[in-house]
Amino acid sequence: MSSNMQSLALSVPHSGSIETYMQAVSSIDMLSAEEERSLAVRLQQEGDLEAARKLIMSHLRFVVHIAKSYSGYGLPQADLIQEGNIGLMKAVKRFDPSVGVRLVSFAVHWIKAEIHEFVLRNWRIVKVATTKAQRKLFFNLRKAKKRLGWFTHEEVQKVADELGVSTKEVLQMEARMSSQDQAFDLSADDDDSGSFAPVQYLEDKSEDVESQVINDDWDKNAADRLYSAIKTLDERSQHIIQTRWLADEKTTLQDLADKYDVSAERVRQIEKNAMKKLQAAMA
Repeated sequence: MSSNMQSLALSVPHSGSIETYMQAVSSIDMLSAEEERSLAVRLQQEGDLEAARKLIMSHLRFVVHIAKSYSGYGLPQADLIQEGNIGLMKAVKRFDPSVGVRLVSFAVHWIKAEIHEFVLRNWRIVKVATTKAQRKLFFNLRKAKKRLGWFTHEEVQKVADELGVSTKEVLQMEARMSSQDQAFDLSADDDDSGSFAPVQYLEDKSEDVESQVINDDWDKNAADRLYSAIKTLDERSQHIIQTRWLADEKTTLQDLADKYDVSAERVRQIEKNAMKKLQAAMA
């Protein structure tokens, strides 16, 4: 991948708020199917890097969504997202708009492949000690444990008293120390019919990314149409719709009647007429 291509992705912060990054990429407009195809053609036929940038930026939110599926393995979220972004860039570079599929459907494979490779390089099933307190307990427990086998109840209590921790913490650390790393992937001679490997269960598949793209796209278009329709109403009708339907704390008909010095029934009529206009505009 060229350095020009790599520079197109939004940088993922390794310090500071990852939430800020997620909010930033979520605010980037998604592309319609026609916009996506036009940009992909420009990239394919003209090598247009600005078209590539737009394709990448509009899909960063989906990298975040996929990366979240791999968050239960002790690896930094920023690193998972960054690896996924590399996969997205590879997908954009190889995407063929003439095939007739959306970029996200094609990119999912490349995003997951990069994240899988990163996990394979960096992840261990058993993380013995991840905090300062756990590391202290781990090293002291190794010194205290003079023989093979599990501690008796009396030994557990003695270690807990000496180290000033709970018996539960001692038992948990002993279990971690006694565990062995398991192979992440299946070996070459496994047919995977009766074998287990973490790679088989690595990803949360509870939600299909392509379906989410379609749903998000529809929701965004619907919201845009709604707010455009509201702007066609007169100022009083806009305020009534906003306070009665869109505000977190709904306003009563009587409150609005007092504000506009009319009856509550009149406010209800204005609201009803405004809703009819919105429905017609949204249809």
